[in-house]
Amino acid sequence: MSFDLVFFGGTGDLTWRKLMPSLFQAWRHGTLPAGGRILAVARDDRDDASYRAWLKDRLQEADSAKRPSDDEFVQFSQAIHYLRMDLSQPGDYLRLKDWLAGRDASTVVMYLATSPHLFPVICEQLGQVGLNHERVRVVLEKPLGHDLASAQEINRAVRSVFSERQALRIDHYLGKPSVQNLMALRFGNVLFEPLWRRESIAHIQITLAEGLGVGTRGDFYNRTGALRDMIQNHALQLLTMLAMEPPSSADADAIRDEKLKVLRSLKPFDAVSVARDVVRGQYRAGTVAGQAVPGYLEEDKVPPDSHTETFVALRCEVNNWRWAGVPFYLRTGKRLAQRHSEIVINFRPTPHPIFPGSHAPNKLVIKLQPEDGLQLHLLAAKGTVGSVFNPDGHETLSPVSLDLDFDKAFPAERVGAYERMLLDAIAGRLNLFVRSDEQEQAWRWVEPVLDAWKHEHSSLKPYSAGTWGPPAASALIARDGFAWSEEA
Repeated sequence: MSFDLVFFGGTGDLTWRKLMPSLFQAWRHGTLPAGGRILAVARDDRDDASYRAWLKDRLQEADSAKRPSDDEFVQFSQAIHYLRMDLSQPGDYLRLKDWLAGRDASTVVMYLATSPHLFPVICEQLGQVGLNHERVRVVLEKPLGHDLASAQEINRAVRSVFSERQALRIDHYLGKPSVQNLMALRFGNVLFEPLWRRESIAHIQITLAEGLGVGTRGDFYNRTGALRDMIQNHALQLLTMLAMEPPSSADADAIRDEKLKVLRSLKPFDAVSVARDVVRGQYRAGTVAGQAVPGYLEEDKVPPDSHTETFVALRCEVNNWRWAGVPFYLRTGKRLAQRHSEIVINFRPTPHPIFPGSHAPNKLVIKLQPEDGLQLHLLAAKGTVGSVFNPDGHETLSPVSLDLDFDKAFPAERVGAYERMLLDAIAGRLNLFVRSDEQEQAWRWVEPVLDAWKHEHSSLKPYSAGTWGPPAASALIARDGFAWSEEA
């Protein structure tokens, strides 16, 4: 197939840090369709040769295993081109149209790697010059809006030019192999589905922890915060994949219909439940891996009186027949004890224990990063010399776990998140992209929390860098008689 992939924001961090390296990996793996052209669009005064030289220097910052050799870059870069554009000038879109018309590719993907406030004007101008025909798709990078109203405004602007099937809202977390295995675990195997309900599951934890601080993104992060940056999109998408009903098929809309039902079933927040069930925090100076690190207020481009949250933990419920009464705990934060993302399915205890001693219930741990695998925690009798028996002759049970490491099970190099999403965008596979009604419903659910925080700053809890967040997060889950996985 012939394709043209256009990166608006062609000199931005996202393009050279994530998108171009991912395309290079696809080229190296032989999965990037032949006959494609990659066009970087930006305001800088460059030509093809100078842009390629600039990009080559940037790619030297990639991991050594993913860094192109000189020969590889020469071959890969033959497909890379550059066009200077001022996105506010209608005439520049005509020049883009002329460039694309040079060969009339079978697929054109417009990737908007720009600030979201530019999405409406870019889409409008593309429509004005006729670059919205059926062979064109537009990819919208998060964050899509700052709240429900701004998200709806962007969606209205996009919808006035492109159909829903042409508009691909990207959440790169959905492209991670570990997240893909959620669908495989639930709907490709019969083992867990009969237990995947309130009768067997006591509670579910979703943790997306980052060891790094905000780094050079202080200005962006201060306008965003952890709730918008991680909970509204990544964490809620994971929740929907855990809680959804089996779809009728693997069709994109069949899957997204079921995810939307979950979002609509989430118990809504009000001022009382926000105060009771949501914890927000902000990191202070501390120690990470033996190194002293600054607090959030000392980070570059962060106002010294900022009330932006760098940590969120919350309790929520899905009000439907399958999940009634099962609490879901979502947690994310910067400068936590380690980079660590996982889902923990905590099962109920045995209804009538016959073995002596106190035993932890079974749990299924789905590791997302940095490891990628599954752990099933069970109880077993050792049956060895020296095993402990009670006076009735029953052996006490010991915890054991069944471990599956996907990196060992699939030793070949696995496809990265952006690599997978870019290939899907080119091929027109929509399963991993978020539909507008999903996105708006997620904003609708978090908006009462944002509203409650607008003028109330006393609930912002400090926590030391290198810890697991403010103590209030532990108290939140302990109130129900549970504990976070690292505390259990």
